[in-house]
Amino acid sequence: MAYPKQPTPGFKALIPLFVFVFTFLGVGIHLNDFYALPSPIAVIAGIMVAFIIFKQSIDSKITTLLKGCGDEKILTMCLIYLLAGAFAAITEATGSVDAIVNFGLDFIPIQYIYVGIFMIASFLSVSTGTSVGAIVALAPIVVGVADKGNMSLSILSGALLGGAMFGDNLSLISDTTIAATQSLGCKMSDKFKQNIKIALPAALLTIIILIFQGVGVKTQTSEVITQDYSLIKIIPYLLVIGLSVVGVNVFVVLLLGVLAGGMVGIGYGDFSLLDSTKIAYSGFTNMTEIFLLSLLSGGLAALVAKNGGIDYILNKIKGFIKGKASAQYGIGALVASVNAAIANNTVSIIIVGSIAKTINDDYHLDNKETASILDIFACISQGLLPYGAQVLMILSLSKGRLDYLDLISNTWYLYILLAWTLLYIGLKPVFFRKSTYLN
Repeated sequence: MAYPKQPTPGFKALIPLFVFVFTFLGVGIHLNDFYALPSPIAVIAGIMVAFIIFKQSIDSKITTLLKGCGDEKILTMCLIYLLAGAFAAITEATGSVDAIVNFGLDFIPIQYIYVGIFMIASFLSVSTGTSVGAIVALAPIVVGVADKGNMSLSILSGALLGGAMFGDNLSLISDTTIAATQSLGCKMSDKFKQNIKIALPAALLTIIILIFQGVGVKTQTSEVITQDYSLIKIIPYLLVIGLSVVGVNVFVVLLLGVLAGGMVGIGYGDFSLLDSTKIAYSGFTNMTEIFLLSLLSGGLAALVAKNGGIDYILNKIKGFIKGKASAQYGIGALVASVNAAIANNTVSIIIVGSIAKTINDDYHLDNKETASILDIFACISQGLLPYGAQVLMILSLSKGRLDYLDLISNTWYLYILLAWTLLYIGLKPVFFRKSTYLN
């Protein structure tokens, strides 16, 4: 979102934003559950404080709030969330997730099980747009695989976490991708093409490490852990990925994905035509929290910006920015820090998005590259947090057989991605003298 610059930026204007962050953070720490308090309620707390401390009339503040909520990028983001939710619900009802998992496990030789789990988690997360969903689907299988042979649960779990975050970062229907691209004003397909330049080398190096770690692994049983599956049920995912990459409008892509998933489900007798509409609607309702969060965050950001809060942050950050590379480092550090505070990468991107957009424009950066960096640093931070949903889910499903240090010390992908991203940002101006940052 673009906001008019204010003549008197000040720290006071940031207080509502801090109320939002610390309400969310405080309740999470107190209850030891960072998802106990619905995030839209925390935003409303910030909005209430804004109405109390800002000096404009009530009518003026309401007008600003509504303009922020109704911003074109915010509404676009919200509608994409609804369609993505419908697609996820339809494909889950058809058993497409099980088809992906069983197809992968059916073709993986046991000595490549570590890299296989990484690749299945990556594809599943790319396809469904959720790292947590990939972990929920695969973690019980990972534990079972470790039980059946001479395999390390910590390596398997680290591969699972890395693959899930790799896919979530790249997914064209992920909350983080939607938030990053809409905040920076770039196409999802363009962000994907840029993002994969950074993420793929890290993934390939991770695969090499996992292959070496799998040398000598042998199963102690011939029991088959896979079940029957149909490749046709994977088609809706392939359709969405393919159309998105070639640049088809995201609304068209997701609508076709929902229709394809519905036809597959009806054809296999998984549900009726009427049932498919109910499932799609349930997908809409599954996105209620992120929908409201985006809407209300847009309004809160508008209030903060009108009173000089965004300009205050920008003035402070610009003191550390010496060029394009340091501008991108600053964006990465900011979103990673916010995510460390609230343990939600999507919310972090929404909070930092308008600031990142302003820095992007002021320093003539490439918006798709900035969107990629915003998403990457948010995902790295989220994947390494001991209180992040992804880590907590794996530790919970391991039933006490795995601790945080064992897990995180084997999540090679996140460390390699961090190192490679820092090198990419720092060395790109050296190897590409002609500015590829300009839009």
